[in-house]
Amino acid sequence: MSRVSRRGVIGAFLAATALVLGVGLAWFQPWKLWVDDIVREALPAAAAPATAPTATAPTGPAPTGTPGTGPVAVPPAAQQTVASGELISHEHHTTGTVRILRLPDGSHTLRLENLDTSNGPDLRVWLTDAPVKEGVAGWRVFDDGRHLSLGSLKGNKGDQNYALPAGTDLGAYTSVSIWCDRFDVSFGAAALTRV
Repeated sequence: MSRVSRRGVIGAFLAATALVLGVGLAWFQPWKLWVDDIVREALPAAAAPATAPTATAPTGPAPTGTPGTGPVAVPPAAQQTVASGELISHEHHTTGTVRILRLPDGSHTLRLENLDTSNGPDLRVWLTDAPVKEGVAGWRVFDDGRHLSLGSLKGNKGDQNYALPAGTDLGAYTSVSIWCDRFDVSFGAAALTRV
């Protein structure tokens, strides 16, 4: 083999190796194991009605020893926890609390609190009907049945909110998974208990 053809073979091999390495890095995104995305969202609040209800005190002079007259604002109803659960680890160490909140306007939000998991490619928050199993047996069950993706995980650490679509049948879902859609595996999951 001539010196020129050897250089061509070596060059082609190096180019192919660089291409495979580049595709592998783009697919696995290993640097995410050392990078944390921290999110600190406040508790969700529903939009206030256009005209807030008020209680009106009687008109006229106020009796001695009572507050003044006029409209008195009625505080809005607080959000209510309708289901909750604790995250357990699957493919990656995962901890935190999951709550489903009913907001004053009747809408629902899934809230992750004190989430701590690994970062990874294409992580999603799924509401599912699958049972939560510990260990390797629970890693891949969440795409076997009914599941509803609430979107991409906003960060691998912290507190975050995910609005549930209007009309979601909460009775049809029993668990939440931090799901890696790229590799079809659960990083962690929580069984939901109705409150």
